[in-house]
Amino acid sequence: MARSAMWQAAAFFMILFRCSVRGQISYSIPEEMAKGSIVGNISQGLGLDLKRLRSGKARIFAGDNTEFVGLNIERGILLTEEKIDREALCAKTTPCALHLQLILENPMEWYDVTVEITDINDNSPTFPKGEITFEISESAVIGARFMLENAIDLDVGSNCHLSYSLKPTDNFVLSLQSQTDGDRNMEMVLQKALDRENKEQLSLLLTAMDGGEPQLTSTVRIHVTVLDNNDNPPVFNHRVYKATIAENTAKDTVITSVSATDADEGSNAIITYYMSGTGDVNDLFMVDARSGEISLKGTADFEKASRYQINIQARDQGGLSDSCKVIIDLTDINDNIPMISIVSMLNSISEESRPGIVVAMLNVNDLDSGLNGQVHCYINDNIPFAIASSSSFFSLQTDQELDRERESEYNISVICTDEGVPALSSSVSLRVQISDVNDNAPVFEKTNYEACVLENNTPGLSIFSVKASDADWNQNARVSYILEDSTVNGVSVSSYVSVQPDSGLITAMRSFDYETLKHFHFRVKAQDGGSPPLSSNVTVKITIQDQNDNAPQVLYPVQTGGSVVAEIVPRAADVGYLVTKVVAVDVDSGQNAWLSYKLQKATDRALFEVGLQNGEIRTVRQVTDKDAVKQKLTVVVEDNGQPSRSAVVSINVAVADSFPEVLSEFTDFTHEKQYNDNLTFYLVLALAAVSFLFITCVVVIISVKIYRWRQSRFLYQSNLPVIPYYPPHYADTGVTGTLPHGYNYEVCMTTDSRKSDCKFSTLGGQNVLVVDPSFTETMQHTIKKNNSIDGLASTESQKPPNSDWRFPPNQRPGPSGAGVRPDEAGAGAGVIAGTGPWPNPPTEAEQLQALMAAANEVSEATATLGPRYNPQYGPDYRQNVYIPGSTATLTANPQQQVPQQALPPPQALPPAEVPKAAQTPASKKKPTKKDKK
Repeated sequence: MARSAMWQAAAFFMILFRCSVRGQISYSIPEEMAKGSIVGNISQGLGLDLKRLRSGKARIFAGDNTEFVGLNIERGILLTEEKIDREALCAKTTPCALHLQLILENPMEWYDVTVEITDINDNSPTFPKGEITFEISESAVIGARFMLENAIDLDVGSNCHLSYSLKPTDNFVLSLQSQTDGDRNMEMVLQKALDRENKEQLSLLLTAMDGGEPQLTSTVRIHVTVLDNNDNPPVFNHRVYKATIAENTAKDTVITSVSATDADEGSNAIITYYMSGTGDVNDLFMVDARSGEISLKGTADFEKASRYQINIQARDQGGLSDSCKVIIDLTDINDNIPMISIVSMLNSISEESRPGIVVAMLNVNDLDSGLNGQVHCYINDNIPFAIASSSSFFSLQTDQELDRERESEYNISVICTDEGVPALSSSVSLRVQISDVNDNAPVFEKTNYEACVLENNTPGLSIFSVKASDADWNQNARVSYILEDSTVNGVSVSSYVSVQPDSGLITAMRSFDYETLKHFHFRVKAQDGGSPPLSSNVTVKITIQDQNDNAPQVLYPVQTGGSVVAEIVPRAADVGYLVTKVVAVDVDSGQNAWLSYKLQKATDRALFEVGLQNGEIRTVRQVTDKDAVKQKLTVVVEDNGQPSRSAVVSINVAVADSFPEVLSEFTDFTHEKQYNDNLTFYLVLALAAVSFLFITCVVVIISVKIYRWRQSRFLYQSNLPVIPYYPPHYADTGVTGTLPHGYNYEVCMTTDSRKSDCKFSTLGGQNVLVVDPSFTETMQHTIKKNNSIDGLASTESQKPPNSDWRFPPNQRPGPSGAGVRPDEAGAGAGVIAGTGPWPNPPTEAEQLQALMAAANEVSEATATLGPRYNPQYGPDYRQNVYIPGSTATLTANPQQQVPQQALPPPQALPPAEVPKAAQTPASKKKPTKKDKK
């Protein structure tokens, strides 16, 4: 196993080749190599540059053989295209080789490449039969021989050298005898006398082993039946018979005969002949079991095999046998014509080409042998071309100067003939065009085209192609197809069909209807690519074929839902009485419009029948009193299309002699119809009622939502106007009203500020007055509420404020600066200065000024809290006032304040309580440690 693995690895990765000086190269590879395995580097082997391989469009030509080997142009190596089975390719022929050619163009060159396929041990021996049976007399003498069929191994060389073993060897041993032709006969030799009374049946195992690595084996079971008293085996007159036949010998022709004699008498002397072996021999030849004549059963072919070897056995009734060999040689006859393959060909050649330019390369192969396989080729005369040969390759070359104005193209017939008697030949036509100018317009293959299309086709269906050819070459012969503009039934033809510019394929753009359009015409123009372009046109007729797409229509009886129509049949009606006739039509044509009538359902099928072709409804039998008065028939009208379509008609038949009897019997039809009409009316009424209730509920819900929304907006509305937005930092630098200092305010409002919070805020530690969204009072009520909150806060016990909170009297806020000191008003210690009642009803402007003054006091008080806050590090904050409903927007920066009168020293001010800002939701928070300090 190790040696075999090493050998296979070496075979895969070490490819042996040799290169001859005459452009030939050989490689050797083992069979069963995987697809894509490297055969060899042909670029290095032939000394060809990779650029030459690419520019010459190098390719491998395999002739009639399957392309087992391919060429990788980019790497310049040969690769296996598929697994190669040497036994399937060459059978027993050695050596087995692929003969290939490497073809190059510009200029044309070729090289012979031979790839030898070596055998590996991939086939185990096989015996022709699954088991072998012998009947041997017990009187058989020791040394009697019994012929065994050799096993077959499809491998070659040492892999097919077989050895055999026989077990057990109590009675028989195995004997192998070599023949002059190298074959060996295998016989089973009796070495111990048989005793039927002791053992009637013997079972032996024959094993065949080949000589490959790893060794493969096969076995067959031998059954021996012991008979009585047959002590003389048959003996052939010759050990080897020879015969010769021609390969065209007819079937059943007797080739030769074999003969054997037996010294026994009676039934033991009756000899039977048969062939041993399998495969082509048994399929091709047969032997007569009684006479020994060998005849041809199949067709012999010298090209497949030139010699056949047949093993014939003669066996008597006692089981004794002998064998001989028949060798049949075939003689070749000239029965194969030369096979011509175009290896390479130039489609066009310039008229300036010099003599000696290769135009085409041909490979010619004749399967016959000897003179029958020798081929020579020639071409027709009076053309500026000649043919040259090299082995099995022939090249067509220019022989004279070319002139396109004299001949634009040449149709060259190459004829190849063998040397057989009679000679066989074959030919091939080559068309060579000469480069030209654009002097030929495209020509259509037909003067007009017709095509048929089934109706109801899918848009985009390819109908057929128009084809035009141009006698010019290259760009001048490049044809484009154009649909000429025209109308069909007043509509542009381009909405019906389109033409592919390159291929001329005509495609349907819509679905056709035979009933509205049966055929139409249009023109297609073919235009070449020359300059100026030349063109020609052709008329195309499209015929629409009918399809069974319409169901039959019943004209009579008319199906109405308003009343019941009945055909009256008297009870005295005889057989064949015409009841009525169903009349129907089909708008289709042809067999699609052929109608047939069938009775699908009837109250009494035995009473009526329908004419298959005419639709006549007649009575089948005599009408009796037992027949029901009310009869209902259902007739199916079916067309003859594929698939067929049908229509159904219901017919009421009254079997009665008087009209009152008919009327009484058919009243239930009217009641049933009325019942169905009433049911439909009730269903429609119920659906309308449910829809009305649903719409009413939706309208009510939407109304309630709108009402609640409007109520909420009404509660938040105010009489104050909406404050528009102004840019920030609007500065009011003047000292007006009762405000002693100039302040900047930034007001941020929205168009819906009437419902927003009103906030007085400052940066850092400023107090904030916040009004919740639920606050809907006017500005006057807000000011009063803030004053009351301040009054309540002043009554609470507080720590003495810092002396910095004192203000001169003239700085107190109030209407027109008329504030009163606390001591002058007689107020207690808990009363906040400037919070007394208004002397007169304040105006709206005064209320606004008071509110802003209160904010100023809070700001100044915060700015003077304690000496621990250094003024130079004081925050540069702005006072932000949010005033809902006001049109004033005040914005300023502390840097823009005008010089004001300085405050008197804190020591000179009378003690006063610090005014507290109103508690708002925004300021109601737990005091921090810093606040407590």
